[in-house]
Amino acid sequence: MTDEQHPEARARALAHAQARAGGPLRLGAGVAAAPGMVRLTRPDSTGEALPGWPDGVTPSLLDEYQVAPLPVERSCETRRALAAVLKCCWTDLSVDPWPGAPAPVELVLDTYRELIGRTDDLMRNWAVGALRRLHDSAWIVMDDGLVVLGPRCALWPVESHAQLQELVRRLPEPARPELTVVGDADIIAAARPGLTPPGGTAGPDLAAAGAAGGPGQPLDGEDDRPGPSAAHDDHDPGPGADDRSGLGAAGGGSGSAGALAVTGGGEAAGAGGRVEGGPAEFDDLLGGYDERRRAELVAAFMVVEHAAEPVQEVRFAALRDPALRHTLGEMLARRGRTLIQHRDRWTSGYADTVAARIGAPEAAAGTRLGVSERAVLALVLVHSVAIPRAEGLLPEDSWLSPHPTPVDELRRHTQLPIGELEAALRTLRHAGLLGQVKAGEEAGGYVPGPQFHRLTPAARRRLQEELILAAGPSTPLAAAVLARRSAR
Repeated sequence: MTDEQHPEARARALAHAQARAGGPLRLGAGVAAAPGMVRLTRPDSTGEALPGWPDGVTPSLLDEYQVAPLPVERSCETRRALAAVLKCCWTDLSVDPWPGAPAPVELVLDTYRELIGRTDDLMRNWAVGALRRLHDSAWIVMDDGLVVLGPRCALWPVESHAQLQELVRRLPEPARPELTVVGDADIIAAARPGLTPPGGTAGPDLAAAGAAGGPGQPLDGEDDRPGPSAAHDDHDPGPGADDRSGLGAAGGGSGSAGALAVTGGGEAAGAGGRVEGGPAEFDDLLGGYDERRRAELVAAFMVVEHAAEPVQEVRFAALRDPALRHTLGEMLARRGRTLIQHRDRWTSGYADTVAARIGAPEAAAGTRLGVSERAVLALVLVHSVAIPRAEGLLPEDSWLSPHPTPVDELRRHTQLPIGELEAALRTLRHAGLLGQVKAGEEAGGYVPGPQFHRLTPAARRRLQEELILAAGPSTPLAAAVLARRSAR
C-alpha cells in the first residue's frame, strides 16, 4: 500500500487541504492535530489546528528569492490595522502574543488613528475594511465590538517576538478620553462570557472564499502572513498572502486565495491558551539529504505553495533535478497538493482526489464560494475568457485574460443587488480568483486572478465544462458534456 493509499495519510492530506481552503480546523477536546499541523489548545482542551512551517521556514523566504507573493488589498492599511490590534491585545509583553487579551474595536480604531495621524471618516473606513480582511483570514477575531488576536498569530516564530515587542513599544498610545457611559474595561468584562468565534451563536458567519486558497489560503496559494518584519504582507487575506503588513514576514497562513473561515475566539481567547507542535512531517523524506539539498527542497516547497505566479525551474535546484522534484512532489502530496507544470515553470495546486473530497467544485482553485460569488465569477469568465477565445483573441488553453469585464457589464447581467455584487467581488479578489485592472482611460474591470495557475489539467477540463453549461446550456456542446457525465 502506497503512502497516498494509507487511510492515515489520506486523512492527513485532507486535513491540510481543508485548513488551506477553509481556515483553521476546529478540534474537539483532546483531539490531536494531524502531523505537520500546530494545535492551538484552549483551557477547555478544545482548539484549532493550522499547518506548520517545514523546518521553521516561513513564506518570508520569498523575499530572499525576489519572488512575488499574492498581492493583498490595501496592504498598508491592513498591516497598520494589525499593528494596532497587536498594540491593544498584547498587553503583557513578557508572554507570547497569542492569545492575548480582548480589546474594544473603538480602542483599536483610536490606536490606528494615532498611528497614521488622521481622524477623517475615510481613515475610519480604511481601518474597518482592514479589520474585516484580517478577521476573514483568521489573523484576528472580531465580534460584538471586541477584537482578539486570531489563530494565525500563534504561528509567529519565537525568534520574531523580540522584534514584535519593539514594534509594540514604538507604537503610539491613543489619545483616548475617558468614556462617560461605559468604560473599556466594562465592555470587555460584559462581553467576555459571550465572546464566540465567527460562525458561532453570538456572531455572524464571516467565512470567506479563499488561499488559494483558497483561497482565501488564502485561498490556494494565498498566504496571509503578517510577521514582525516591516518589509511586507497583507492576503490573504489580512496581511495575508505575502508578508507585507508592517508586521511582515514572520508568520503566515495557508491561504487558500483566499480567504479563510475564522475559528478562534471564545471566552478562552482572552483567558489563555497554548501552542502545541505536532509530530514531524517531512523528516523521513528530508533526512537522507545533506543540509544544502534539504534547504533547497524546503525553499522550493515554500515558493510553489505561496508565490503568486509559477516560478522558473532554472532558479530552484529542487525543480531542475528530477530526483529532488520527486521528493518535492511527495512533500506536497502529504498536504493534499500536487506539482503543476507550465512549460518551464512550476506551481502547486490541490490534488484532484483531495479537491473532490473537499466537496466544492471550486476547491481545485483553492476556495469555497457561495452562490453570488459563483455567479459573478462565471460572468467574468464568460466575458473575459470565453468570448475573447471564441473571437480568436486568446490561446485555447489559457484561463488568464488581458480583457477585463467592466463593472457595468456585471451589473447589467446579474440580478444581484449592488451591495451583494460588491461583496462577491471583494471576496473573489481576496481569494485571488479575480484581479482588478485599469484599461487605459476607461474604468477598467475584472479579469481571472492568479489562482487559475493552480488548476490541474483535470480541474481545467471540469471548469471548461462548467463554463460551457453556464454559457450555453441548450447547445449541442452542452448536451455532449451532460451525456459524457451521465455515462460515467
